[in-house]
Amino acid sequence: MLRDYSPLASAMLQEGVGYAQPTQIVPEQVTLDDAATGVMTDLNRVTAVIILPGDTVDEARRRMIQRGVRLLLVVDQDRKVLGIITATDILGEKPVQVAFQRGLKRGEILVRDVMTPQERLEVLDMKEVRAAKVGHVVATLKKAGRQHAVVIECDAKGRQTVRGLFSATQIARQLGVAIQTSEIASTFAEIESMLGR
Repeated sequence: MLRDYSPLASAMLQEGVGYAQPTQIVPEQVTLDDAATGVMTDLNRVTAVIILPGDTVDEARRRMIQRGVRLLLVVDQDRKVLGIITATDILGEKPVQVAFQRGLKRGEILVRDVMTPQERLEVLDMKEVRAAKVGHVVATLKKAGRQHAVVIECDAKGRQTVRGLFSATQIARQLGVAIQTSEIASTFAEIESMLGR
């Protein structure tokens, strides 16, 4: 049965080889009137960067730097979303407050101590996102005073799945606005000043 098939040539795996990961092709430049999906990180196309609640905030920071992101989904052992942790959560006041209140060293602070838990996460519906423009997303992030937004999709039974993420920094980059700092106020001020041109 295998007589018409010759074996493929093989070689040894070289040291230090990485592995392929899905990538999402996003438009380099967008306008406020372009489709909102053009600035969304679509988790159907890009693997979510995740962390466990019991991991340290230092590990979360390393993972963010390694993967070039500023938000991680916090998941349990069954990969159910428990919340999110952002670079602001890690580098802001939360870890200092937790360390002071509990008498911990920085290396002992866990993701669960500073993350935004699922029950406090406001989400956007993919149905609305599909009909929205980039400008709608910018206005939504500005109104909420947030750098990120989580997008969910519901199945026929109304069960939610995290489908995507919006990042003010990524949107600003795609709009052609240079971001000098990660602070929310300056991000939106820079987007607005670009819009006034």
